Amino acid sequence: MWRFFAGVAACFLMMTGAFMMWQSKAQEPGLPAPPEVAVNSAPMMALPTSVSVRRPPVASDRSREEKRFARADKDDDGKITAAELFEPRRKAFAKLDKNGNGALSFEEWAAKTVGKFAEADGDRSGWLTAAEYAKTAPKAPKRKAVCSC
Repeated sequence: MWRFFAGVAACFLMMTGAFMMWQSKAQEPGLPAPPEVAVNSAPMMALPTSVSVRRPPVASDRSREEKRFARADKDDDGKITAAELFEPRRKAFAKLDKNGNGALSFEEWAAKTVGKFAEADGDRSGWLTAAEYAKTAPKAPKRKAVCSC
């Protein structure tokens, strides 16, 4: 029972401390006036004419949606046609459609997985043991060196 009261007291003290820190206002000391800087009337040193000054690149004013629209508008006519929008997907579909009949069968869609299963099934039993299944684990990505020393 005493643990309960100790916990309540600790919570009360923590909340009181947080409230006091929240309500406190730092007293800023008065800052001295900045020193006066003597302005030199001598002209600034001019760069030689052979030196070219590189300007930083100017950021584009286009929004994300305008950039996205420009990527989809392949012929830059200000309109996106269905052909422009569907062409990347057709290429991906054509890679999967091995027999070229315009329809994906399950085997075409899952060809990579079917091939991986066939490779792992060493005894051709139609099922994988734990050791065979371990062969299907993806390879760990190569880690880049943290330091280029």
